[in-house]
Amino acid sequence: MRRVLAGLAMMALAHGADLAAGRFLVASRELGDPNFAETVVLLVRYGEQDGAMGLIVNRRSDLPLSRVFQDLKVAKGNADPVYMGGPVEPGVVLALLRSASPPEEAQLVFGGVYLVSSKALLEKTLAAKAEPSSFHVYLGYAGWGPGQLEHEVELGGWQVLPAAPAEVFHADPDSVWPRLIKRTEQRIARAAPYSARSVLIGSTLVARRAGR
Repeated sequence: MRRVLAGLAMMALAHGADLAAGRFLVASRELGDPNFAETVVLLVRYGEQDGAMGLIVNRRSDLPLSRVFQDLKVAKGNADPVYMGGPVEPGVVLALLRSASPPEEAQLVFGGVYLVSSKALLEKTLAAKAEPSSFHVYLGYAGWGPGQLEHEVELGGWQVLPAAPAEVFHADPDSVWPRLIKRTEQRIARAAPYSARSVLIGSTLVARRAGR
């Protein structure tokens, strides 16, 4: 019975948090796909008809920016690490930039965090020597076709939370998933008693309608 109620609580929480750009997808402990195990994905684009696109924010690599942008003088000697954004098109370079003013050729994701896909803006940002606390570069991305992500959320593979810039650019990305998964589990635990009450009320109504 406890498992049933916990499952209902998880589904209620998942459906209660709307999927949209600017949301975190927090991988459940049971998510076994090695591409996404213990990950936190920031949704950067979402549409029911077009599917979803996101960047894994907590997989920092040992690859420095100077290696990724070997042909750019502005990146020479830059030892800031690159992040692995996801399994789709690992040769594609994207970036997230936190800025008080809207940069040209950038897409607002949420709360002053912008998606950078323009080579010109990437070069400009590198030349400005943006700090890791406000600028991360990603190789590849995560992608879902129409309805695919919704199905994975319904199955309990992901928990959905509002994103926070502090987590996107956290100095210790390895700590992000453990903290967020704990937060979602606490929410589930708090919601479980209410789910149990709903189940009992629903069962009583069904029984009455059946004349039991």
